[in-house]
Amino acid sequence: MGKFNFIGTDIDGVIIIEPTVFGDSRGYFMETYQNEEFAAAGIKGPFVQDNQSKSTKGVLRGLHFQKEHTQGKLVRVISGEVFDVAVDCRPNSKTFGKWVGVTLSAENKNQFYIPEGFAHGFLVLSDEAEFTYKCTDYYTPSAEGGVKWDDPEIGIVWPSIDGEIKLSEKDKLHEGFSAQSYSFFERW
Repeated sequence: MGKFNFIGTDIDGVIIIEPTVFGDSRGYFMETYQNEEFAAAGIKGPFVQDNQSKSTKGVLRGLHFQKEHTQGKLVRVISGEVFDVAVDCRPNSKTFGKWVGVTLSAENKNQFYIPEGFAHGFLVLSDEAEFTYKCTDYYTPSAEGGVKWDDPEIGIVWPSIDGEIKLSEKDKLHEGFSAQSYSFFERW
């Protein structure tokens, strides 16, 4: 038996990963990544960069992508809870412009794989959350792009929170989905 349960979503290539958790009165142990099992499930690296962020309730980061050096991301929450979203930006995909979201938490220990060619974002649902992710390419500031988090054309149904959504100044400037040129994603 593998140590992971890989669950497909409505968008090809976007996968929820449930780890096997071994727990007893002392605590727990789990593997969070195993190259052979992930590759067999269609999640191919190599992963070249790990990132971690900490945010407070109501912080929404995204929706981000890179126009060059596009990144696949394997994301998880190690403290707190977030609602994580992937938006298909691959113009030749049958699900172009569609989104899928999942709740990730320290409690459920699930992970979410977002392939290259997607915009990605998350909303913090708990008082605080620590979010970690592996990337298949390096962060390149000159290649960053983004889509407006509440674009009605995409229609993401974000969970309700008490209080306001908190965005970075950069994320407040993102345009809607139709204003983007996705020709750089045509290979997916």
